[in-house]
Amino acid sequence: MRWMWPSKAYVDDDWEEEENYSSTGDARPDFLCVGSQKGGTSWLYGQLACHPDFWMPPVKELHYFDLLARTRADPPRPRDARDVCFLERVRKLSGRSYIDLDNYAQLFEPKGSLLSGDITPAYSMLNDELIERVVSHFPNLKVIFLARDPVERAWSQLSMGIRLQNISRFDGTDVDEVIRNLLNPGVLLRSYPSKIVARWKRHVRADLFHIFFFDDLERNPVELRRSILRFLGSDPDKLGVRSQADHVSNGQNKKIRLTDKVRSSLAQFFKEELKACATELGGPARNWPARYGFSLLYFLVGFADDLDLLFWCDWFA
Repeated sequence: MRWMWPSKAYVDDDWEEEENYSSTGDARPDFLCVGSQKGGTSWLYGQLACHPDFWMPPVKELHYFDLLARTRADPPRPRDARDVCFLERVRKLSGRSYIDLDNYAQLFEPKGSLLSGDITPAYSMLNDELIERVVSHFPNLKVIFLARDPVERAWSQLSMGIRLQNISRFDGTDVDEVIRNLLNPGVLLRSYPSKIVARWKRHVRADLFHIFFFDDLERNPVELRRSILRFLGSDPDKLGVRSQADHVSNGQNKKIRLTDKVRSSLAQFFKEELKACATELGGPARNWPARYGFSLLYFLVGFADDLDLLFWCDWFA
């Protein structure tokens, strides 16, 4: 994805003259969550929105950096004065044809002294130029990526697309049909976590970037919540109005069934990506290849080949 929105450096007079829109001097997002789609971002939004250390926007996904006009105007919760302020600013900002980082920062002025951020999985597809520009403007911005096994993630996205009628229903047992839908850029570009992470890590300081895993959300959501809160600078021992951190599946009963044949084909399709995730992301990703019968020896040999170290294997044999 290789576009750049035009930019404009100044702040419009009509923005500055709005009543009750005075700046605190610290209006900015504290973090971005850049994906992955179907990786637990809705769960994360829910956890932060009910935590007393955070004020989260009434709209989960702002989509400001990928498509300016996609921010929804109908928030899912009752509007208080801060929500009204936020939505009015979004309305003005979404009507502009250029990226305005100063006024984007002002969206988060209602947070006051609390923490706040933008959770938009589509930011995983941003190009290097735009990532660099955002990070340069917000040098202390923390970035979170929720990684998920690419086979499971892609299948979940396809199932959601059918459920929401964004894609036509297809035969989920037909490998060719599955691959055809997988090749849709909106699915494919989100399905390579190793590349997404590498692109963001080129521009974000190591101490400000953190990978968390969907595996941990399924296994121990309470501990995952604590880890994320600590990274964001919050107190994990504080409980909000809704303290339960359990993972609640969304639409699981409507997910199209993944047959063993299709699962095996998808694993072969993502074979190199599974290898890259195991070696580059670490953590639970080290176990992803084994889910599909790829032996550890296979990946060790592949890794050695990449480094031109096959002579070591010959010597060991």
